[in-house]
Amino acid sequence: MSSSLEVSELPADAVEVGRISDAWGVKGWFKVMPYSADSGALFSSKSWFLLPPEKGAKLFSGVVKVKIAEAKTHSGLVVASIKDVGDRSAAEGLRGSRVFVSRSTFPSPGANEYYWVDLIGLDVVNRESVVLGQVKELLSTGAQTVLVIQYQQDRKPCERMIPFVSVYIDDVDLSKKCISVDWQPDF
Repeated sequence: MSSSLEVSELPADAVEVGRISDAWGVKGWFKVMPYSADSGALFSSKSWFLLPPEKGAKLFSGVVKVKIAEAKTHSGLVVASIKDVGDRSAAEGLRGSRVFVSRSTFPSPGANEYYWVDLIGLDVVNRESVVLGQVKELLSTGAQTVLVIQYQQDRKPCERMIPFVSVYIDDVDLSKKCISVDWQPDF
């Protein structure tokens, strides 16, 4: 294992932010496919945590911490280099690795902006105080983001979708773990 791949543990607040897709160039750089349109979390952290790929050859096992020498945007992807990884074959050995960063290193979101990871698990309640369920995941439809709400009906798991736009979202209170919406249960 390269000296730049330090055996580690995932931080308690680790968030998966992308996957290494391939080597880039001949000097040890590699491509990262970010899981978000905004790659700020990748650029805000000087250390990333990698888990090996699920399939194929593995350069390492367990969790490793890497120090990022440089990262930049290139053609819709992020390209990065790790200290002490100086050739293409070493970078190819990272292909498929999952990239995590500590949530504490994320840049602060702007007013009325939220990280998806912070919304997952929040209760969703309408104006009549009816609990509509919990946020299971978010989907990007291109035009807007949609909350996927999980709830129980007749002891069966069900889902409803609510567009995450100001017309329907009254308030997001992260401290109370609740999203208030203008939405009816029968929609």
